[in-house]
Amino acid sequence: MNNFQMLEYAAWGISVLLGLYMLIDLIKTNRAYSEDVLTSSKEGEIEEALVIDPDHQGGHR
Repeated sequence: MNNFQMLEYAAWGISVLLGLYMLIDLIKTNRAYSEDVLTSSKEGEIEEALVIDPDHQGGHR
């Protein structure tokens, strides 16, 4: 077995672990929140979250 085959198996192993993590997270999220909560948002909620407040930017007075 050469180094490239070992890297290939490591990459497949990492992708399997990430896939399992995403599947477990999906199941946990679906159990914790209803479908209505996951698919809804208030109008303007995203824009309000993106507004930058100059007082909280870490500046000095």
